[in-house]
Order: sequence, then C-alpha cells, then structure tokens
Amino acid sequence: MSSSSSIEWTESTWNPVTGCTKVSPGCKHCYAERMARRLKAMGQPNYANGFALTLHEHVLELPLRWKSPQVIFVNSMSDLFHEDVPLAFIQRALAVMRQAHWHTFQVLTKRAERLAELDPHLDWPPNVWMGVSIETSEYRHRADRLRLTRAATRFLSMEPLLGPVPALDLGGIDWVIVGGESGPGARPMDAAWVRDLRDQCAAAGVPFFFKQWGGVRKKENGRILDGRAWDAMPAYR
Repeated sequence: MSSSSSIEWTESTWNPVTGCTKVSPGCKHCYAERMARRLKAMGQPNYANGFALTLHEHVLELPLRWKSPQVIFVNSMSDLFHEDVPLAFIQRALAVMRQAHWHTFQVLTKRAERLAELDPHLDWPPNVWMGVSIETSEYRHRADRLRLTRAATRFLSMEPLLGPVPALDLGGIDWVIVGGESGPGARPMDAAWVRDLRDQCAAAGVPFFFKQWGGVRKKENGRILDGRAWDAMPAYR
C-alpha cells in the first residue's frame, strides 16, 4: 500500500484508499484502474476488490513508521475526496499527516466541490499540499473551489492536459504541474498549450513543473521543454 514512486514530482506513495469512479474526461484512460486490475490478477490482497473503492484502515498510520522525511503522494490509486470516503476517514488521514510532521504530503482530487464543502470540517496541517486536477478549460472552476479551502499550500495538476487553458486565474495557487497523457490510447498534447501555461506561471510568479510529454512510449518522448527540464516546486522541509 506504499512504495517509492517513479512520479517525477513526488518521492513515495501512500494509499489508505484504493479504487475510484470516473468523473471527467481526464479519467478516461486512468492508469490507476489499469494497475489495480493487474494487482488483483497477481493476488495482491489489498486489491481483492479491483478498482472498487476500498478503505484500508490498516495502513492509515504507515507514514509514522517512515523516519526519513519524504514527499508523499496520498492516494495515487484513488481520490481521498471521493463521495464514498466518509468525512471521519478523511479527518483521520489528515490527523496522521499532522502527526507525521517531518513529511510533506501531496493530496490531489478531481472532486473540488466536495473538497470545498468539507473544508470547514478539516484541520489542515501545514505540511499538506492540496491540489485539484484540471484537464481542460471546462474544469478551471476546480481552482476556484480550491481557493476556498484553508490548505496552506495549493496546487494544480494539469494532467493529462487535453486542451488549452488560457487566462487561468493563478491567484492563491502555489504550484502548477503540467503533463501529457501516457499509456494505451494516449491523447495528444499540443506544445503550445504547455508553453502558454508555463508563461502564465512565469508572469504570476508560480512555480512550474513539466512532468512529461506522454504518449504510448512516454520514456522516449521525455520531459524536456524548449531545451530544458522544468522542475520548480514550492519550498518544503
């Protein structure tokens, strides 16, 4: 339920919840769904339910046993703010993040409405970065919901980026990640969309991280934009 991660913008993953349901176009080729099916076929007990949403109380306190500081992506295989995750479970997960103060936790959701709705009931630790996914301009409202929260650090994951997002309001946003879709059926990403978001971040003074061009052979396509890697992140530790 945890491991070192190949995701460029984090170090480890922690999955107290697995499984999810699709809510927008970015979910169409979900990598977590493919991985969950493979893990179920391999007999992994935590994936006995495949990609059906499942709470795993036995791993809630796992980060407390990791003594070296790490950047940890929470629920790489799910969405902590899925409508079937009880508020009490979310609160317990945040309490563990607060207790494990030597780590930095990254939480990402597509369910920005529920995030904003639950915010008054959440005790946000300072070591938690809260983000929302925006794949096209149609979903820019998720950033507005994120701005309503009291999370200390707020970020946007524009991955998979499926269209241009011009004139994005970056007020109250501390970080932007951009990346193309990868894996079977990967939809193309136009370099102009990426450059526009990079330039918007530069104008707003927001750290910009370019994750990948994506594609079926994502390693071959790499992550170099205009001759360099873009790895800016908010300050941590």
